[in-house]
Amino acid sequence: MQTLAPKPTLLIVDDESANLRVLKHILHDDYVLAFAKSGPEALRVAEAQLPDLILLDVMMPGMTGFDVCEKLKANAITRAIPVIFVTALSEDNDEAQGFAVGAVDYIAKPISPAVVRARVNTHISLVRADELKRTRLQVVQRLGRAAEYKDNETGMHVLRMSHFSKVLALAYGFNEEQAETLLHAAPMHDIGKIGIPDHIMLKPGKLTTEEFDVMKTHPLIGAEILGEADSELLRIAKSVALTHHEKWDGSGYPKGLSGTDIPVEGRIVAVADVFDALTSKRPYKEAWTVEKTLALMKSESGKHFEPRLIELLEENLPQILDIKERWKED
Repeated sequence: MQTLAPKPTLLIVDDESANLRVLKHILHDDYVLAFAKSGPEALRVAEAQLPDLILLDVMMPGMTGFDVCEKLKANAITRAIPVIFVTALSEDNDEAQGFAVGAVDYIAKPISPAVVRARVNTHISLVRADELKRTRLQVVQRLGRAAEYKDNETGMHVLRMSHFSKVLALAYGFNEEQAETLLHAAPMHDIGKIGIPDHIMLKPGKLTTEEFDVMKTHPLIGAEILGEADSELLRIAKSVALTHHEKWDGSGYPKGLSGTDIPVEGRIVAVADVFDALTSKRPYKEAWTVEKTLALMKSESGKHFEPRLIELLEENLPQILDIKERWKED
C-alpha cells in the first residue's frame, strides 16, 4: 500500500475570528492548519508544532505581527520557518518593515483565494526544495563518515581538508555557492576505499606492488558508488572521488589525466588533502612541519600539483593554519 506524503502544516495568526474562518475555508483541503489569535499564542504554537509556513496578521493588539516575526527569527528553533504577512497595510514602508524583520512575502487584505493558494504553494515548494537539499547533504556527509571507518584518516582530517578546499576554491575564483558545494563534496574523496579489502586497507607496513594496484582502484570504486545524479553536489563529489589522485604532469591515476583535463575540483582537493596529510600525525608517521611540507609541495608544482594552486596555498596560508588549529586532533 502506497504511503501518502503528509500534508504541510500552516500556522494562521489573526486576532479576528472571521479572518481565521476565511483562511481556513481556503486552505483546509490541502494543509494541516493550526491557529492563534495573539502574538504570544503564535510564538508558543510555532515552537511547539514547527509549522512549515506561518500566515501572520500585522495589526494585532499588544504584540504586532512585526514583533512576532522578530521574535520568531531571533529563536533558533523557529527562525527557519517562512512567514507571510496577511495585512491591510499597503504603504511601501510597511512592506519594507515586514521584509526587514524577516518575512518572505505579503498578501493584501481583502484577500483573494487564488492569490492565497498560489503564494502559499510557492513558499511550501521552496521549503521542500530546501529540505531536499539538506537531505542530500546529510547523505553525502554520512557516506564520508563511512569511508573513515576503512581508513587510518580521522574525521578531523576530512573536516580540515574540506575547509582548505573551500579557501583554495574561493581564491581560485569560485563564487561562494560553488565553493560551498566543494566544501561539502570534498569529504567524498576517499569513499571508494569502502571497496578495498581490509587486509590491504589496514596493513601496517608498505604495500606490495600488487596490493598498491588494488588500492589505486578506489577512485573508480568511489565514482561508481556515487553514480550518475542530477544533484550538483553529488556530481562534484563524484568528480572529486575520481580525480583527486590525478597529477598535473599526467603521472597520476586512475586515468593518467594531465593539466586542465583534470577537473578543477579534483586539482584543488589534491592540494588540500596532501597538505593536511603531511602536516598531521598518523600511526605510521610523525607530522611534518609546515615549512617542510610547503617545500615539498613547491618542488612538486608543475608535476603533482597545478602551479597556480601551490601559489594560492602559500598566499592563503594564514587562513589555512587557522582552520588547522580550529580543528586539531584531540
